[in-house]
Amino acid sequence: MALSPAHTTGRSGAGVVALSLALAAFLLAFLLVPVGTVVLTAFSNAQGGFTLAHFAAFAEISLMRESFGNSLYVAGTTVLCATLLAVPLAYITARFQFRGALLIQTLGVLPLIMPAFVGAAAMQLLFGRSGSVNLLLGEAFGVSLPLMDGLAGVIFVETLHYFPFILLNLAASLASIEPAMEEAAQNLGSSGLRLFVRVVFPLALPGYIAGASLVFIKVFDDLGTPLVLNVTNMLAPQAYLRVTSIGLEDPIGYVICVILVLFSIAAMGGAWWFVQRRDFAIQSRGGVSAPKRRLTPAQSLVAYGWIVAVMLLVLSPHLGILLLSLSKVWSFTVLPEQFTLAHYATVFEDSSTMVWNTFLYCGLAALLDVVLGTAIAYVVMRTQLPGRRLLDHMVTVALAMPGLVLGIGYLRTFRGVELPFIGPLTASWLIFVIAYAVRRLPYALRACMAALAQIHPSLEEAAHNLGASRWRTIWRVVVPLMAGGILAGFVTSFVTAAGEISETILLTSRESLAPMSYGIYLYMQSIAGRGPGAALGVIAVLLIGVGTWLSHRVVAAHAPHDLKGAPP
Repeated sequence: MALSPAHTTGRSGAGVVALSLALAAFLLAFLLVPVGTVVLTAFSNAQGGFTLAHFAAFAEISLMRESFGNSLYVAGTTVLCATLLAVPLAYITARFQFRGALLIQTLGVLPLIMPAFVGAAAMQLLFGRSGSVNLLLGEAFGVSLPLMDGLAGVIFVETLHYFPFILLNLAASLASIEPAMEEAAQNLGSSGLRLFVRVVFPLALPGYIAGASLVFIKVFDDLGTPLVLNVTNMLAPQAYLRVTSIGLEDPIGYVICVILVLFSIAAMGGAWWFVQRRDFAIQSRGGVSAPKRRLTPAQSLVAYGWIVAVMLLVLSPHLGILLLSLSKVWSFTVLPEQFTLAHYATVFEDSSTMVWNTFLYCGLAALLDVVLGTAIAYVVMRTQLPGRRLLDHMVTVALAMPGLVLGIGYLRTFRGVELPFIGPLTASWLIFVIAYAVRRLPYALRACMAALAQIHPSLEEAAHNLGASRWRTIWRVVVPLMAGGILAGFVTSFVTAAGEISETILLTSRESLAPMSYGIYLYMQSIAGRGPGAALGVIAVLLIGVGTWLSHRVVAAHAPHDLKGAPP
């Protein structure tokens, strides 16, 4: 029995309205206003009037035009390269039966555990002109591959890091295709590559488009990887350099931010429009998936060869950062000449505060996320308040907001804001908590909404019938039943915030407040500091990896099976 509209907005209606207004005020103050400030500044002249002069000035600067073209080129090429890696893996996983399928599933998550900028320096030692791979190729064949030169290096690193977005989304779409569609095509004589191109892939396009749009957005907005690789002729690095060198009054930096926001929104909106304009729905026979075929000996050779090659590439950043963290001397050799643990000793001696700061900021941000996520999920799904869906839409905006834009927006909006006992907001630890929470709130909200959707409203109705108030019911019934989703949202927010770099390097006013991601970036700016930076990177990867594993365990352990329908 569902809660009636009268009941859901009844005796506690005023409290729910107040809660909704408080949630909207938080999102308005720390998401929409900072982003709006950035956009407004880009279109304002010195007197505060509307102008397009800043965009004209942007177009007249050759470096800006070059950076814009480079960002589009890198993002587009990365999507293409990620597609070449992900599509065969997704098809092999979804359509063939073979040993090692679990390994492919692990492969789908493994690259995302390490932030792209962390392994960038190590990739130079492995794939650079004097790196391990080119040294081996030079000795064996007398050739050298320019994999890490300039923009190619950014594309290479980003491809290995972000291709799982396409892999995971496409594999899910392939698994949901009704077998009868392929069987009908096979009966008409289609098979092999023709069957995949003409039937299978078009039906799986929603998953591919979703993954490809995510890759484009992430790469187009990325700041850390180009900076670590010393590639500054791209939009995000140029915005950062102009704001940090010229100052917050430089209008070109805001123009770049507007371009980043527009392309992010366009990528998300374009993906949605493409899927909506075509009908991908199929009449399923109860969720039956296509039977997996056995590989022939020739197919096995090709499949396993491709899997091994991709695995070696995917593991290379992790292996490289580990070797770099243990190396005492590593220059013009395939492997380090000497090993040491001194870099870890340096990290624990000089950077222990950064590790503590990471736990503090990410923990508080994740806690704030699940509190906000639970509240928003309840308002949206359990009340009949007019306009409640706007809260969900406001949170979704955060998905399209680059961290760089939000960071600049905070610096511009909250400069001069003083808080009791804390001081200037933009120079305090609190700004990290707020920034991390706002960017990660969509992840926590989705986890909380999924958990609440599995709780039948009749359970709350029973508590109301026994005399419990709305708030007591939420605290004693709803929240405990949502515990699995809440905990999963907490862990997801925590681990993704731990690898944040775009906001971090903008908002760090002094090293004593810096988290690990800023420390890694700082160390990687010099050859002498790359060993400690790699050691700190290994610690960050272990932290994110353990958190990701815990998140999957929590989701699996708390997946309810008996709360989807009304209780007997």
